[in-house]
Amino acid sequence: MPTPATEQNGLGATAKDVAEHASSLFRLELELATLELKKKVANLGVGVGLGVAAAVFGLYGLGFLFAAIAAGLATAMSTWLAILIVTLGLFVIAAILGFVALNRIKKGTPPVPEQAIREAKLTTNALKGDPDGGAARPSHEVGVASERLGSDGH
Repeated sequence: MPTPATEQNGLGATAKDVAEHASSLFRLELELATLELKKKVANLGVGVGLGVAAAVFGLYGLGFLFAAIAAGLATAMSTWLAILIVTLGLFVIAAILGFVALNRIKKGTPPVPEQAIREAKLTTNALKGDPDGGAARPSHEVGVASERLGSDGH
């Protein structure tokens, strides 16, 4: 049913008005998104800066803690020996952490989501209707998505 505005201006003019309003709405939404992102980036920057400052003060605090440990040991032995013991302890801890880090890095490389890729291929084959896509994989290998859906993966 035509409205009075449609009868006066015609359908073309109404479509033009709708397009202009949609364009204005899009620009306003874009401006809102820009302002929101600027605010979030500013908060993120301040948070990162404060985090770095906290890390620096924590590192200095840790250094003073080790100095206090060495000074405490120096009451029972000579100062050089107390400092040497604390230094060797720090090197042992660093070596252990380094070996654990190296082991974790080896486990994490290459950083490719193999299981997600396998699931994506299975999903693609299922959507294409390829009955052989799922039969090519071993029967013991059931995808995560299939487990979530409660099926047997075939």
